[in-house]
Amino acid sequence: MAKFFGNLGAVIGVSVLLLLVVIFALHRDVVDASYMRSFVLFLHVLCGVMWIGLLYYFNFVQIPTMPKVPAELKPGVSKYIAPEALFWFRWGAALTVLMGLIIAGTPWPGRDAYILQALMFQSPYRVIGLGMWFGLIMAFNVWFVIWPNQKKALGLVEADADTKAKAATTAMMFSRTNTLLSIPMLYCMVTQAYLGV
Repeated sequence: MAKFFGNLGAVIGVSVLLLLVVIFALHRDVVDASYMRSFVLFLHVLCGVMWIGLLYYFNFVQIPTMPKVPAELKPGVSKYIAPEALFWFRWGAALTVLMGLIIAGTPWPGRDAYILQALMFQSPYRVIGLGMWFGLIMAFNVWFVIWPNQKKALGLVEADADTKAKAATTAMMFSRTNTLLSIPMLYCMVTQAYLGV
């Protein structure tokens, strides 16, 4: 059993097989456009859990803990753990946005939520639209601010010590900005179904 659970690929493979069993057992007779939108919503949430989970890992665990880590152990984090976590972090963000845009582009009542109408707080799109814009800002920060600066800070690209320090500060500030935006973003995403406005 330990050998199986020690292999992440095998665990994910069995999880996907179990998902297919659940889909077949519960929904085999209702696979239509509405179901497909629900399935894309499921993928949106799954990717979002990966993205926001890692955002919270960085902000609640890694950033506050690094000053306490002995200098000789820090390279283990910066060379192995952080780059791997950042890979899943940025692709979780990209796939979350992609699935969200697919949902927003399908024929459902809130499909216009991602246009600026949402920012003018016009019902019925104001809640989901605001959440979508928070998410888009956060994804932009991940790909165009946090990741380029983390590459410098972690030494994945050539940079002098001063540049690395500035890049680490910039990456931290934008990661904290995303943490700040994540709570109202999640609120908007979850409550849209209940508020309907």
